[in-house]
Amino acid sequence: MDFVLLVGRILFVALFLASAMGHLTQSKAMGAYAGSKGVPSPVLATQVSGVLILLGGISVLLGLWGDLGSLFLVVFLLPTALLMHAFWKETEPMAKQMEMVQFNKDVALAGGALVLFWAFSQDPGMTITNSLF
Repeated sequence: MDFVLLVGRILFVALFLASAMGHLTQSKAMGAYAGSKGVPSPVLATQVSGVLILLGGISVLLGLWGDLGSLFLVVFLLPTALLMHAFWKETEPMAKQMEMVQFNKDVALAGGALVLFWAFSQDPGMTITNSLF
């Protein structure tokens, strides 16, 4: 089962590592979009969130205090769902549907990150360090 957990971690963090690269290499463009959603200091917020998900993704992938990395991902995902994908504010049906899908994806990924937080607390193996918490 350790192998299954490792494969799951790899698949899970692939999204975050790719997203982190976008946040860090396209900060101005992504910041402009975040600004259009009302995020304060959008370019800085984009850069900080990029670092947060990069550290969280690497942590979960390698098992370097994977519990802390899992929480980093939750700290990114829940505010992102609320600030960036506020489907309840949309009036156009297609835009509302797209934002609802993205909102639900972020909430579900946060749930997965919390499950990983629990798994790391159980010290299931295939990690470099024990859990921090």
